[in-house]
Amino acid sequence: MTSVRLPLFPLNSVLFPGLVLPLNVFEARYRAMMRDLLALPEDERRFGVVAIRDGREVAPSAPGLPDSTAMPAGGPGAGFGPDPISAFHTVGCVADAATIREKSGAPGSALASDEDADAGTAGAVPGTGPDASGYEVLATGTTRFKLLSVDASGPYLMGEVEELPEVEGEGAGALASGVVRAFRTYQKRLAWANERTLAGGQDLPDEPSVLSYLVAAAAVLDIPAKQRLLEAPDNAARLTQELELLRRETAVIGKLPSLPAVDLTRHPTSPN
Repeated sequence: MTSVRLPLFPLNSVLFPGLVLPLNVFEARYRAMMRDLLALPEDERRFGVVAIRDGREVAPSAPGLPDSTAMPAGGPGAGFGPDPISAFHTVGCVADAATIREKSGAPGSALASDEDADAGTAGAVPGTGPDASGYEVLATGTTRFKLLSVDASGPYLMGEVEELPEVEGEGAGALASGVVRAFRTYQKRLAWANERTLAGGQDLPDEPSVLSYLVAAAAVLDIPAKQRLLEAPDNAARLTQELELLRRETAVIGKLPSLPAVDLTRHPTSPN
């Protein structure tokens, strides 16, 4: 399969195909990325989102950012070590930037958002002039990819990626029906804790691929669990994992006297 080069946007979250990703971009390397994307035709404004395995979204650079005692650091791979690809999960998702809106410069602040949107931010140091401005971006996950290599020679990271095909897998339709039932039970167990899922009270889709990604994004799971769902070889395998996860999580929730700090799981504050 042919590989392509894409700008890389590492995040402390997992993006799934079909899911919306709002970003508050304020770090220099990501501002440069957005400026370059704006110069492209609208249908070519794509970048790759990868979940961080190790490292930071934001390079320590000023008081108020992750490490106020650290020496200033910069460059496209700052915070990700000498070999950035080792800091990332190597299956990610292409993001189509439907909206990129420039805004005036302001002190960087963390952006809290719903887990179902997998929101993130990209840091910057407050300043003046054109380079102090940031961007508000609204993107949508489209296609999974495998990250083959990372180039850190430019103003931001570029990745050589190979898009992964969507494969139905044996028995995906029957598994989808089971996942719908398990997810509804899971929702009910969380309802008493005011847990709002992506599906809300709406009907869930019948199409196995769409359902598998929707449930993966909506379930309250940690990044490694979500990453394993993204990496599933086909829809049937992903739905099988989800069925097991939902049944297990539902059983655990049912035994808890309360569900403390659930919003901290659903609304992660990205330091990026």
